[in-house]
Amino acid sequence: MKILFSSLPAHGHTFPLLPLAIAAKAAGHEITYATWETFHPVVAALGFETIHAGGDMATEFKRVVGDRTLQDMEPEEVTGAAMRVFGEVLPRLAVADLLPLLRERHFDLVVNESAAFGAAIAAKLAGIPAVAHGISKPTSLAHLPALKNALPTLAAEFGVELDDTTKLGFGGPYLDIYPESLQDRETLAEYATRVPLRPVAFATPGELPAAVTQGEGKLIYLTLGTAFGNPKVLREAIDGLAATGHRVLVAAGPAVDLDALGEPPANVAIESWVPQAEVLPHTDLVVHHGGSGTTLGAAAAGVRQLFVPQGADQFTNAETFTTAGAAKQLLGEAVTAAALTEAATDLLADDTAAKVVAALAEEIAALPSPTDIAARLPEWAIRQ
Repeated sequence: MKILFSSLPAHGHTFPLLPLAIAAKAAGHEITYATWETFHPVVAALGFETIHAGGDMATEFKRVVGDRTLQDMEPEEVTGAAMRVFGEVLPRLAVADLLPLLRERHFDLVVNESAAFGAAIAAKLAGIPAVAHGISKPTSLAHLPALKNALPTLAAEFGVELDDTTKLGFGGPYLDIYPESLQDRETLAEYATRVPLRPVAFATPGELPAAVTQGEGKLIYLTLGTAFGNPKVLREAIDGLAATGHRVLVAAGPAVDLDALGEPPANVAIESWVPQAEVLPHTDLVVHHGGSGTTLGAAAAGVRQLFVPQGADQFTNAETFTTAGAAKQLLGEAVTAAALTEAATDLLADDTAAKVVAALAEEIAALPSPTDIAARLPEWAIRQ
């Protein structure tokens, strides 16, 4: 089959889809990946054809908000800007790029990341079956203003009718990578097209840092991801985690100037980037922003988590895992060095949390693998 994968150009939106794309290629399917050019090198290295589609998230967000930063804006302003970018600007750009391609190339199936609404609309207009690939807890996406408020208007603009049988709107299968035990049963029942899929951590390959391979004792991994780098929060976290006495590995992210973090304590190693998928199995505690990739990657590795959420779906992930007893969370002004020291120390000594995360890891391991789901793709490619 000829399958088009498409996602928004961000690590948290693209990387969750790559294990299934890899499995589909291994099953003999021809894979084309449509996203912004910033992610073409990663995708091309996997042997996929790349197609330029959509827009650059940072560029389009800047066009909407001007020279202001997130720190300069009120929460409702940030929400409004995000709704425009994700619910209007990026989908329209994606439809403009993808609809002619889909009509010309006659793909058998589209696999669109669940927030890539433009790809889903283009598939509908071209009459091609589509599968939505989840990237987070499904209810967190369903409650986003971009979906609740903007998507119905956007779909109507293109003459696409939304399907009431799924909160994600388009009626095709929805591949859900979130553990079922962490989801609300009543809400889950609303996802009539849900298909469970094991989340598999993906990272571009690289060598493990010396902080992982050398030294003894417990290892704490600290990251705020690739989009929410905050030097102030990182500095508090570095000081607080260093005070535990354990080894600390920091992935500062591409948006953070390492010089702004100062000279680290002796037991702290700071890197701009690490191969996170390979690092996670070696860690005893992950302290992070709550992005779904890090959250589910740590859960699959059976690692306890300490959340310091910064935005988007991160608050949902933090609350979900904390309520389940697998994590702790610190919010806003509570994110201090002293509080981080205490929370990290408590989590590392918490036998109950250890049992919860072990059970979650077993649950995730038992979910259908990308290879299993790749074998089902032909059945979803049948045109109605």
